[in-house]
Amino acid sequence: MHTHVDPQTKAIVNRLHQLPDEMQPPCDWQEFQRRAQHRSSVRTKRLNGTQLAVVALALVIVVVGVVMWNRTDKSVPTTVNTAAERMQSLDAASTAARAQAIENWLATLPQEPVVVRVGTRAAVAGLEDRIAQVDDLLTSVQLEGARPDGVVALQRERARLVGSLAQVRYAEVMAALTP
Repeated sequence: MHTHVDPQTKAIVNRLHQLPDEMQPPCDWQEFQRRAQHRSSVRTKRLNGTQLAVVALALVIVVVGVVMWNRTDKSVPTTVNTAAERMQSLDAASTAARAQAIENWLATLPQEPVVVRVGTRAAVAGLEDRIAQVDDLLTSVQLEGARPDGVVALQRERARLVGSLAQVRYAEVMAALTP
């Protein structure tokens, strides 16, 4: 056994003995759990604020839709004779009002989100291209004076595409808000 200790090792041992006793951890397990629950409740409160914003946005979209519907309802020609033609024109007006409300919401969003995901950007670009194609078709069909049911079908397709675009952009917004 080695009984001789050199002076340098003795100095290190003395310094180690001079260190204070073991310190208590900053928090125990219960405090750690309490803090974790507090953080999750803060996130939930933040999410509730986001949900409130979404509800407010939905309310604005509904109000804009009703206003647009009332404006387009007054512009419906009074010479329409059959009930089927009236229903078709009202359906087209409500479809156009809904699409307009969605487009107004889309216009409030930034053109390019901060975090770009290739999958959603490709979907957005594809949907925007399809909407532009349908717009071109609608313009040419309306200029040619085509049947009203053809115009209504194109307006429905456009409204469906705009709705899909809004869903993808909404998903982007929610992904950007999620920490």
